[in-house]
Amino acid sequence: MIISMIFWGLSWPSAKILTAYSNPVNLTIYRYAVVFITLLPILFLLKIRLKIKRKGIPFVVISALLLAVYSYFMFQGLSKGFAGSGGVLVTTLNPIFAYTFSLIIQRKRPSKNEIIGLFLGLLAGCVLLKIWGNFDSIFLSGNLYFLASALIWSIMSRFTAKSSDYGSPFSFSLWMYFLTFLVLLPFINLIDLNQNLQEIEFTFWGNVLFGGAIVTSIATTIYFYATSKLGSEKASSFIFLVPFSAAVSSWLLLGEKLEIHTIIGGLLGIAAVYMIQRK
Repeated sequence: MIISMIFWGLSWPSAKILTAYSNPVNLTIYRYAVVFITLLPILFLLKIRLKIKRKGIPFVVISALLLAVYSYFMFQGLSKGFAGSGGVLVTTLNPIFAYTFSLIIQRKRPSKNEIIGLFLGLLAGCVLLKIWGNFDSIFLSGNLYFLASALIWSIMSRFTAKSSDYGSPFSFSLWMYFLTFLVLLPFINLIDLNQNLQEIEFTFWGNVLFGGAIVTSIATTIYFYATSKLGSEKASSFIFLVPFSAAVSSWLLLGEKLEIHTIIGGLLGIAAVYMIQRK
């Protein structure tokens, strides 16, 4: 999980680089085509059954639809904003949203520590969005797309947490990725596709392979497997490793400035997750 979270952090500057080459829909289609092609032989080598129970099909379909929307918002946000800010905002707010949804669904009254944690999470979101500044800048910076991405991912994790009930979590993930690819395929931009195939650049396809084969096929699948064993709330707490990885890698690879409100918001988010998980 720790190694996977570091790869997640690296995926933000990698995905930012890709936004200069194509549109969000095409980039998502490329990624999940690579994921399916690379993950399928891995499952065969591990002798994992690809079949899932019929009752699990609705969960796969819903997860795929949510993943498609999440990926679109993520790439859209990166095309307008900074990879470091997106990596910090999405991965900091995701576990807080996941825990909030859990409390609502279970109709559970939060404890004192949970109340403090949720308050810190709300404060972290306000700082990360820098709401005291010009409100129009939030739309221009892509932060609203990142905020929507965090919400959608936390909802999706509720469905992927059920994956082990219907077969192997790895098989669940494989079909979810494949369905995400199929859902977006009718919306592909053929002009961009033709241009990307004609202008074969190592920077572009290297980052596509990194995002698909390493980050998603391996790291994200491990995350979904962990949600089935730990539950979405506890698994989400590992995500606090991603903000620093995303911010530091964006600084090193893209030269993005580490803004003070991003650092403070990230630290507040980590404190929120700590308080929520604290016994």
